[in-house]
Amino acid sequence: MRNYLRDPKEFQYVYRRGNRYDGTFLTVFVINNEGLHHRLGVTASKKAIGKAVQRNRAKRLLREAFRSNELPLNALSSKYDWVLNAKSALLEVKLTAPAEEFAGIIDRISQRESRTDVT
Repeated sequence: MRNYLRDPKEFQYVYRRGNRYDGTFLTVFVINNEGLHHRLGVTASKKAIGKAVQRNRAKRLLREAFRSNELPLNALSSKYDWVLNAKSALLEVKLTAPAEEFAGIIDRISQRESRTDVT
């Protein structure tokens, strides 16, 4: 079962309280959700991306980047709420680049988890 963030209050909570990770193609906000599943929210603003067709493509790319990283996500010890924000550079690339960038962010979170488990 896939869970999504839908309510603007949920997005705002992740923005305010979560950790931010900036990349070339996306910005990721993430916070532990104490739940059974990862939850995903995706945004592509008119200011950053432009026309609706381009925003829809950007959101599809981000959702697919999330889906393609299912194994690393499941390897994390906690479940998180994720908000992925598209950047304008996302429109210039194919799926592999944002998926690899998101995988790198997951790896950074995994390393942070392992450091906090030790202390």
